Amino acid sequence: MDAQAGLLFEDASLQNIAQSVGTPCWVTGAGTLRRRTRNLKAAFAASGLNVSLHYAMKANDHLATLTLLRSEGCGADVVSGGELMRALQAGIAASDIIFSGVGKTDMEMALALESGVGQINVESAEEIRRLSNVAVKLRRTARIALRVNPDVDAGTHEKISTGRAHDKFGIAWDDALDIYRDAATLPGIEPVGLAVHIGSQILSPTPYKAAYTRVADLVRELRINGLPVHIVDCGGGLGIRYRDELAPAPAALAGAIRDTLGDCGVKLAIEPGRWIAAPAGVLLSTVIDVKRQSEDAPDLIILDAAMNDLARPALYDSWHGILPVSPERLNAALSPQTVVGPVCESSDVFASSRPLPSLRPGDVVALLDTGAYGAVMSSNYNARPLAAQVMVDHGQWQIIKERQPIEDLWAGETVPQWCHRAPE
Repeated sequence: MDAQAGLLFEDASLQNIAQSVGTPCWVTGAGTLRRRTRNLKAAFAASGLNVSLHYAMKANDHLATLTLLRSEGCGADVVSGGELMRALQAGIAASDIIFSGVGKTDMEMALALESGVGQINVESAEEIRRLSNVAVKLRRTARIALRVNPDVDAGTHEKISTGRAHDKFGIAWDDALDIYRDAATLPGIEPVGLAVHIGSQILSPTPYKAAYTRVADLVRELRINGLPVHIVDCGGGLGIRYRDELAPAPAALAGAIRDTLGDCGVKLAIEPGRWIAAPAGVLLSTVIDVKRQSEDAPDLIILDAAMNDLARPALYDSWHGILPVSPERLNAALSPQTVVGPVCESSDVFASSRPLPSLRPGDVVALLDTGAYGAVMSSNYNARPLAAQVMVDHGQWQIIKERQPIEDLWAGETVPQWCHRAPE
């Protein structure tokens, strides 16, 4: 916080950005992306592990973010044909791309094979057979890793848990050996290893250790049966501190991998997303109005940002810090306030009865830690244009995506002629 400029992000004035670009506006910190990527890599190096990083671009897929992380040595983890094309557009080598996802179409499989992606994580016997057919038609070989479901509860939110037996992801544990063996007999298929991902926003190394212990056992069982295993993709999901969580340091994840998979003689990979990107972003918004309620109810602070911009609170009841950007408002007395957006949904709430400085119309606030699953999940609900995006770095800033023109909301739409007919 600067006494005159107000709240700063990487030495850039957020008040100045809001005044120049307008709100809502996403702000991404280039320096934060670099620092967190380097810290993650350093943690694995300190543990004596050579681990390749494949950024989970579903967290934040802007070309500027992808290009910067590519320059830091990251590959990409993609889950759609569109994400694959974005990664390639950002200059990420196809050989450094892992194609994951539970529902790849034949067209996406063909795109992955023709692009030469380094690895395809498969999630069912049916998917492997379809991939074999596509590979044979294209005269290509698909290097696959079986994503196995270790039936481990990561202890995270119900909607972001992915490694339990009843979750839709991965191959059932008891079927993994037979499916791996069968895959090795299919034309166009080369099994190279295993993949596992047990969830997101994981706040303890314990579920990681449980999952990786099972994977290590499976590696040994596959080899006993004469099947080659060269790679283990350890997934992602390392949590961050949004509020008062005791989030583990990267060293905890590195230690879990070292202690369980370190002696398996495999190439190791991880798919970090949230941990890198979330603290690298804020969402700027302006107070439209303050709605006074009864004496026993907090004031309603109505922002120009909404759940169509930042969906996480509505989807997951997630908590994001909220700070005024002006020094005067930041130092004002605290009182319980409920912060909402203007969208016509009762779930369009960012904070309930939150102790906040007194706010008034025209004040700009920053919603913190929105760099992951923020802009990428935005929509045009209620015919609201997508917000502008800015990147900051060492005090400088630049618009990296203009605010969507309102005319774009109906661009590409056509109206059938019969809609113009008068009633008969």
